[in-house]
Order: sequence, then structure tokens, then C-alpha cells
Amino acid sequence: MTHPRDRFITVFGRKPVLEVLADPAVQVDKVLLSRKARGPEVDSIVRLARKGSVELRKVDIQQVNRLSKSAKQDQGVAADVVAPRMGAVEDWLASGQSRGARAVLALVGVTTPANVGIAIRSAMGAGVDGILMPRHGTAKLSPMVLKASAGHAFRAPILRCQRAEEGLAAMKERGFSLVGLTSGGGKDLFAWRRPKRVVLVLGNESTGLTPEVDAMLDERVRIPMAEGVESLNVACAATLVCYEVMKR
Repeated sequence: MTHPRDRFITVFGRKPVLEVLADPAVQVDKVLLSRKARGPEVDSIVRLARKGSVELRKVDIQQVNRLSKSAKQDQGVAADVVAPRMGAVEDWLASGQSRGARAVLALVGVTTPANVGIAIRSAMGAGVDGILMPRHGTAKLSPMVLKASAGHAFRAPILRCQRAEEGLAAMKERGFSLVGLTSGGGKDLFAWRRPKRVVLVLGNESTGLTPEVDAMLDERVRIPMAEGVESLNVACAATLVCYEVMKR
């Protein structure tokens, strides 16, 4: 089931909150503002929230700090932004949204926020049907992820699960083939014959896929490399594999 927090992406900091409040394409559910926050940016946040009929809660600074885990980063303000296409992978599979889906990108253990954001942006650009992001072991949807995604994380079809193995097993039960991207030993991506419904599984930047996830795979593919280059950055690899698979 979709957790209530999976309906929103929380944005911290005065400038990021101002940006989402000023963007008519983004729906802000509520703003939490420290009672002690002062300054021109705070005044603008209050004005824009009231103008957009956004719920504005004045709270103790500790409440904002607990959400952000960084008092310096949050500057006493946070906003919950509606992510209409984000939810539990089980709900997505049970609904009509998954009908006709051809490809899902799974980010398993990708911990660098910039890599997650770029991968989301690339997946959206390529037209991938969903992006599986486990809550455990993968970078949170932080301001750095949002920035690297150029804001596309708000609108992306992000499929949440607690652990990668649970989400991948659910996908497999519904007829998706699990295909892992490896640095060696797999089939050449450009000569590989893709299944009708596929989950493209990418692993950690340094260690790759865990043994548990690797054991679940139906196939493994690799990006052929020249000049002794071992592998691509995971965000670059995600971009290439998403476009190559969707092109077919």
C-alpha cells in the first residue's frame, strides 16, 4: 500500500520553497515555517502561500530540523509538494497504470543524489514507464536529487518499495523480466534482444548489484567499452540504456 509520505516530496530551504510556490505547474500541499524565521524571503513565502491558498503552518524550528536532518539546509522552512505519479509499486501494478508498460528503470543502491536525479530526468526523457526506487539503500528524494532532475522528479512515475528485492519480486510476478546492467559478462546491450516487458536494474556506483538482487535476474547486459575503460558513471549508463531500450 502507498505510504502517506509517498504522496509528497519535501523541499527544504527558502529559495527552493519560493521556487515551488512560484511555479504554477507544481502543487504545494503545505508549508512549514519556523516561528522565528524572518527576512524578505520569508515574507515572500508567506505571501505566495496565501496567494495560492496553500496551508501555512507556523511551527517550532525543531520540527523543521527533524524533517530535514540539517538546520543549515532547511533555513527554517519546508514544503510538501504533491507528486501525483509517485506511489507503491504494488498499487501501480494492481491499477490500470501498468497495462501496456514496456520498461521500468530500477535504481538499486544508487546513493549519489546527483546520479539519481540525472537518471530520473533521462528516464522521463526516454519515455520509461516507471522508476523503481526502494526506500532502503537508495538516495532519498532530496533537494539535490530534485535539482539534478531539473524538477522532473515531481512529475516522474516513481514506484516505491521498502527493499529492492520486494519491489523486483512484485514486478517479476506480473510478467516483467529482470535485466541487470553489469560491467562484464553479460550480453552486448546493442545486440541484445529485449523482452516485451523489462525492468532495467542498475546497482550501486562502486559495488554494483548485491548478490541477492543478482540472483533474481533473468538476464544480464553490458555496455561495450573501448580503450580499456571499465564502465560508465551510473547516471550516464542509465541514460544510454533507457534510450536504447525505448528506441526498440
